Amino acid sequence: MPNLLGVTNPVPGHESTNINRNMPVTPGDSKIQNAPDPTRVSRPDNRTERQDSQDAGGADRALRYDSNFRTFLQRLANTPGLSESMSEIMKMYQGMVVSSGVEEGTAADMAALMRMLKMDEGQLGKFFLSQMNLSSRFGGALFSILREAYGSSSSEVLRSSILQFLKRYSDYTSTNHIEGNLLRTLTRLTRAIPASWGSQLLPMVSQLENLLNGGNRAGALKLLQGTILPFLGSYTSRTNDMGLSRTLISMLALDISRYENGGVDGLLQSFHQLNGLAVLRDKLGAFSDEALLRLIDNGNYAKEAARDQFANQLALTAQRAMQGGAGLEAQEAFRNIMAAILVNESVYMPLTHVMLPVEWEGKMAFGELWVDPDAEENLKQGRGGRDNTIRFLFKIDIEGLGFFDMVLSCQRETVDVQLYCPAKVSPFAGLVEGELGRILTENGLKTNRVQVQEMTKPLTISGVFPQIFEGESGVNVKV
Repeated sequence: MPNLLGVTNPVPGHESTNINRNMPVTPGDSKIQNAPDPTRVSRPDNRTERQDSQDAGGADRALRYDSNFRTFLQRLANTPGLSESMSEIMKMYQGMVVSSGVEEGTAADMAALMRMLKMDEGQLGKFFLSQMNLSSRFGGALFSILREAYGSSSSEVLRSSILQFLKRYSDYTSTNHIEGNLLRTLTRLTRAIPASWGSQLLPMVSQLENLLNGGNRAGALKLLQGTILPFLGSYTSRTNDMGLSRTLISMLALDISRYENGGVDGLLQSFHQLNGLAVLRDKLGAFSDEALLRLIDNGNYAKEAARDQFANQLALTAQRAMQGGAGLEAQEAFRNIMAAILVNESVYMPLTHVMLPVEWEGKMAFGELWVDPDAEENLKQGRGGRDNTIRFLFKIDIEGLGFFDMVLSCQRETVDVQLYCPAKVSPFAGLVEGELGRILTENGLKTNRVQVQEMTKPLTISGVFPQIFEGESGVNVKV
């Protein structure tokens, strides 16, 4: 309880009155945050909510509390390289020699993952196309129409309707993932709350699992919203539990909202609103309800997601390793891999990101590709008839050679290539340039410049795609 009346004897040297007298009120002192300033209204706490625009620049400056984007940029800069971590894992498990601290199950999972990576030229092409189809769920004729309408119209009603449809479409195509999240979160809740409450929640989780397996979305929502959430609300109000359970309940509420938003009826209703707009009526008139659902359920993204074994096996192996099935080095590598994937797939990243791990002719190689799928549309606006430039960034680690960075810029059929190679490859720069030029020419492309030079330091994503750092394609989700 605070000593409001000063009835206790103060500790020598710690009298609050002396401290307050010795603390100068100097608004210009940079060491004092949110000091009283008669020229502006300050917050009552120690946070400086508003910072001048120049505070956003420089790595040594404080974070902007009104934007998550700067935090994302710092994470992007500080996240360990995915190529290095993935290569470390591949080398660690190549040959499937079970090292100290690795459980048998983890070695078996890693062996299954390694078998998927043994490819020839034809298999690599199919794997690459599969990864590209999985990298974006907003592809095809329908989304080309919506993208063009959104970019060319200034109507807020039109833009809002398109965004609403895309949100419902995203939740609809994420149904399996959301259902898995619901069950996982509730299972964790049964362990996070006292056993007397957990034992009551457990039968509800089993009932929900049966409803989800039976495809009964309406019944599952009724159970979630009418029984499970009130039960958890009663638990929180009676126990005032502000620990892990509160976080899990918040996550559960978000997934329930997405699950409700992703229903078929809501998806069709939002599509009917688009059809009612004069700008889109002629272009979308050919899409009936059945045709729309068939297009979504049988599209490239849906097909590849159903066949995607690599991502599922990688996640399973990482989960087993992080739960103690591998040594500390493997756990750290998997932790870096998961962090890098989450950053690269962030809401702020306006790039398509593809991973290409492969074992080719007995050698391991791990590659990454970044490309802006909307570069053509972005650059067409405001540039008249100028040709569009699409830029790619490749990063690849080849066993026995080392790391390579390649930047490829393309204008129609004309290509510029800059390849940065390890020191052991640089003496053969002329030979590599000739082979790259030959490969491009044989595939119907014209080479404007092909340059090979020794790598001094790895390229950064924000360096090759400066629009990320400048925030030109970013969205402040906190506003």
